[in-house]
Amino acid sequence: MFADLFDSPWKILIVAIVIIVLFGSRKLPAAARSLGQSMRILKTEVQGLHADDDTQTTHSAPVPTPAQIQPTAAPVDHQAQIDALSAQLANLQQNVAGNKATDNVQAQ
Repeated sequence: MFADLFDSPWKILIVAIVIIVLFGSRKLPAAARSLGQSMRILKTEVQGLHADDDTQTTHSAPVPTPAQIQPTAAPVDHQAQIDALSAQLANLQQNVAGNKATDNVQAQ
């Protein structure tokens, strides 16, 4: 599509003149400088990303196989946990009821 646009030096010259007329001769050096800085920043960021990818692949921790995973230390007594949580819940409910009673007394 654009391959035949720049096949002649005259076409390139006409495009350059149109750009100069549109943007002005004073703004072109600043625009070119800004474009160059942007390209350098993009280049360093892309190189940084490639370097990060390389370090992540070389320094990543190996994934343990199922044979390497240690079993849990001791079986858990689920009923004892349920009983302890029930006692904590009852204690919290008593505290909340006691706090409501003291709030009502202070409000009167």
